[in-house]
Amino acid sequence: MVENVIFDVDGTLVDSVDEHAEAWRRAFLHFGRDIPFSHVRSQIGKGADQLVPVFFNDEELERFGTDLEEYRGQLFVKEFLPKVRAFPRVRELFQRLRASGIRAALASSAREDELKHYVKLCGIDGLFEAKTSKDEVDKSKPHPDIFEAALERLGKPDASATVVVGDTPYDALAANKLGLSTVGVLAGGFPPDDLRSAGCRTLVKNPAELLARLEASPRDWPWNEAGAAQTAKDE
Repeated sequence: MVENVIFDVDGTLVDSVDEHAEAWRRAFLHFGRDIPFSHVRSQIGKGADQLVPVFFNDEELERFGTDLEEYRGQLFVKEFLPKVRAFPRVRELFQRLRASGIRAALASSAREDELKHYVKLCGIDGLFEAKTSKDEVDKSKPHPDIFEAALERLGKPDASATVVVGDTPYDALAANKLGLSTVGVLAGGFPPDDLRSAGCRTLVKNPAELLARLEASPRDWPWNEAGAAQTAKDE
């Protein structure tokens, strides 16, 4: 049985993917690169260290990579962070997990100050055992560093007793490298086939659906093999 659930945050617990994508798009434009919104959005879920090199070469990054990242960070906090909202029933989901004896952790590619803001938005302060942000690791998703750090904070539980919940293929790819199963959340807007191809064992629409399944029956919990098999059959 699963005893620990590690949550991605952006696109999983808070509705922020479009805001991140538009902030990056405008930052890229400011530094002379006009990139379609959809192309930028497809990379959200990675941290800056993995996202920016998709669109700029090493010479460009050497010249203005740090300035670009700082510009984007300031732009996001000023214009886009105030627009971010928590998905419905996130607090109730974390309360339900705690009541079931399941430990929750947060593992986000966001900066620490953004992560603190999201925790407040969701009303989940005190309802999780550990959190990690991109400020604490060398490489962001799809590298496994953030999930590895979360496991460390949880006391290095066995992979079979731990599951990741995330909205992007990069969450699943990172989790798979540590032998962790992933529940994909469709609320982030990534295509179901992309999530399955990356390794998501099962899919839920949003935190509210995950909560509903937790409340229904242990057999329907999406990280249980029986629940996962039934989901695949239904789809």
